[in-house]
Amino acid sequence: MAESTDIWYLYGVVPATFEMAHAPEGVDDLAVERCVDGSVAALFSRLDGERYAPAAIERGTEDVEWLAPRAVAHDRVLTWASDKGAVVPLPIFSLFSGEAAARAMLRERRDQLDAALRRAATGREYALRIYRIDSELGAVATELSPKLAQLQEAASAANPGQRYLLERKLDAERKSELHLIGARIARDVVDTLRPYAIEIVESRVATRTQRGGSDAALILDAAFLIESGGLLRFQRELTDIVARHNSRGFRFDFTGPWPLYHFVRDDEGHVADDA
Repeated sequence: MAESTDIWYLYGVVPATFEMAHAPEGVDDLAVERCVDGSVAALFSRLDGERYAPAAIERGTEDVEWLAPRAVAHDRVLTWASDKGAVVPLPIFSLFSGEAAARAMLRERRDQLDAALRRAATGREYALRIYRIDSELGAVATELSPKLAQLQEAASAANPGQRYLLERKLDAERKSELHLIGARIARDVVDTLRPYAIEIVESRVATRTQRGGSDAALILDAAFLIESGGLLRFQRELTDIVARHNSRGFRFDFTGPWPLYHFVRDDEGHVADDA
């Protein structure tokens, strides 16, 4: 029997028929259990309510060493569940005071959860990030920018005095043109891949987000919902895109499958808890 101080940590919601065989360990290496209510079930672990009081969590989330293993465990459980079937991921630290509170949430949101599980059964989530490498792109920019090509041609044909001025103008224009080229390539990639995905969600990209401390600037961060039978077609199209642009100013990171983090959340993006 659970102690009175136990709270429930919910990872996600699955169909009631979900099988728990070979479940991984959850947060704090605790067992992952299933709570069935009608057509759905919550995947959860029992945590010490004192260790996971709101103030303790607030302190912990500011400490990377404390937060990281818990985030890894949360994702591990959801990835295992999504490999077996449909799952609606819940945000990290979705805490409930116990069984009654968890069941109340499942009942209150039954229609939403049933719809989300049907959605989750349509495919898997994959992530694509594209980075712009200015040191490489600058060398081929005139092939991708008519404006830069025109300035380059004019500078080459000009007398020495005019050439100097035109080359300075070319250098000044190059930076803004590299940004425009990157934005256009990112948009072209999304448009090309769109027919091969059920849905696409693009995350806002910070203008200075870089890759591994290099000069690689993130220009696209997108999630693709791809049906099970459509992955090969998607990968073939993406391979052609990478062949055209890799080592010519762009790098591609394609990962997955992931739980449907971007495609089955509610409008607020979270589930309220009462812990």
